[in-house]
Amino acid sequence: MGDLLVSYYGDDFTGSTDVMEALAINGIAPVLFLGIPGQALLNRFRNCRAIGIAGTSRSETPAWMQQHLSPVFEWLKRLDASICHYKVCSTFDSAPEVGNIGKAIEIGRAIFEQTLVPVIVGAPQLKRYTAFGHLFAAYQGRVFRIDRHPVMSRHPVTPMHEADLALHLCKQTELPVSLADLALLSAPDADAKIDQMIADLSGILLLDVDSAESQAAAGRQLKRIAAAKGSFVAGSSGIEYALINAWRDEGLIGPGVEFQSPGKVERVAVVSGSVSPTTERQIRTAIAEGFHDIPLDPLALIGANAEATQNVAVAAGLAALKAGRSVILHTALGPSADRGADIDQLPGARHRLGQALGTILRRLVETERLSRAVIAGGDTSSHALKELRVDALTTLLPLPQTPGSPLCTAHGSYAPTDGLQIALKGGQVGSDGYFAQIRDGRKA
Repeated sequence: MGDLLVSYYGDDFTGSTDVMEALAINGIAPVLFLGIPGQALLNRFRNCRAIGIAGTSRSETPAWMQQHLSPVFEWLKRLDASICHYKVCSTFDSAPEVGNIGKAIEIGRAIFEQTLVPVIVGAPQLKRYTAFGHLFAAYQGRVFRIDRHPVMSRHPVTPMHEADLALHLCKQTELPVSLADLALLSAPDADAKIDQMIADLSGILLLDVDSAESQAAAGRQLKRIAAAKGSFVAGSSGIEYALINAWRDEGLIGPGVEFQSPGKVERVAVVSGSVSPTTERQIRTAIAEGFHDIPLDPLALIGANAEATQNVAVAAGLAALKAGRSVILHTALGPSADRGADIDQLPGARHRLGQALGTILRRLVETERLSRAVIAGGDTSSHALKELRVDALTTLLPLPQTPGSPLCTAHGSYAPTDGLQIALKGGQVGSDGYFAQIRDGRKA
């Protein structure tokens, strides 16, 4: 794998396809596996210059991370890519007990035997910005500090109550956190100052990104720091977006790639576990555009009569599909319908809910031989996609106007889902017309 530019682990499945998209549109062929692949499966994608593992650590405990991330990081290290990336959400939502980013960095830092781990979170392509260590994110055309963001400050599992990323990380790790801010990155003698800074620095180094200019500067410095201190890095897909310029300047990659539309399909099936107002608008827009919606009771899906509840949901979905309509099965229609407090009273309920939605979707795809489907919700996608018996994903259609939720092609040994076109959509991602866009195979 000597020509491998980047390897990565995504802390959820939607974020993992976000990285794929950033790479694919810039001419770097990626493949995303749903677990450590065997050699035969790996050989099928030997021409790819980026290899990822889609994971679930965003919704897991530190103890789970220690047990499950360690072997994955060991495997990624053996790939010997120029950069090995622990990929987190661009909203950085995490907590000491769930999705602990600091713990993941500690594990990777030890396995890669390096003292310093650089971190980039800002990604202007996704309307995420970091300035002097503080994170900002857009919503409905306005940019908010993340602790005042209308959605992320109220996230049902990991609400963001702190915009200063150093302070946020200090609640998750005892590693010291330093910052290369915008002023430092834009200084005429930035190289010398960065070299002096990292000479004896240990722990975590945040690099600001708030614009195309600072992104290019951060990418150049990231590549220099990795060469000096080690290949393991952490952050959002801002890591890849920042490195693109550096790789292109060195002639390691060529120009971007133009993807052709795969065309429209008559019917798609969507399952959604998202409570985001963005997803709510998307569902309401899809209904207005002819989709049939089926509300699901999340507690019933994982309760004592879970199998019967799933059977009812599948029957309703099949009826709509057989009538020639696309269908959306959803456990909530916006924050007002959130049953999260009740769900969290049951151990492992969120994982089981995602698995239930995945099972429903697989049965719809199998029975109606659907060629295209969507899973909405970051945590939902991480657990639902596994139920589709898929081994790997490649990029079919990036969506540059609303990046972060491309249409992918599924690969595996299970015939009904091998070749399935599947999109994984995070709660905050996509335009209001997203579901019809996927059905129609449109870039915008």
